Amino acid sequence: MKVWVLRHGEAQSRARSDAERELTAHGREEVLKSALHLTDKPVQRIIASPYVRAQQTAELVRQSLAFDDSIVTAPWLTPDGSPREVLAQLDKLGVDEVLLVSHQPLVGELIGVLAHGSPQQAEPMSTASLAELEGEFLVAGGMRLNSVRHV
Repeated sequence: MKVWVLRHGEAQSRARSDAERELTAHGREEVLKSALHLTDKPVQRIIASPYVRAQQTAELVRQSLAFDDSIVTAPWLTPDGSPREVLAQLDKLGVDEVLLVSHQPLVGELIGVLAHGSPQQAEPMSTASLAELEGEFLVAGGMRLNSVRHV
């Protein structure tokens, strides 16, 4: 199984709410650079936070990869989501190659849980950073962190 974890690109500093912040022009460029690392990867599903900047990030990646399926919106991928909840939800999906598009602190904590078994060993993730994890089982500490790419 492979899991790619992508933090959204740079977003506006202000909006009516955090959930409504949109990507900046620089953020769009960051995302497109990260998307290049997903070219020819066997992504089966793209799942994104409902926040605008994550949806925009996922859509840019979808277009860049010419990915046919639509983006799945998941309320459990918001910034304050639980890594354990993400694992439970992914287990229900039954896909082997998935791209998650979300926010800090969730993305860093999720990588920490998958690779080290603990959110206290969170991975630092800048905007549009992309991590690749691989393993036999989707359990805490059960995956290997293959790479983290920062733009």
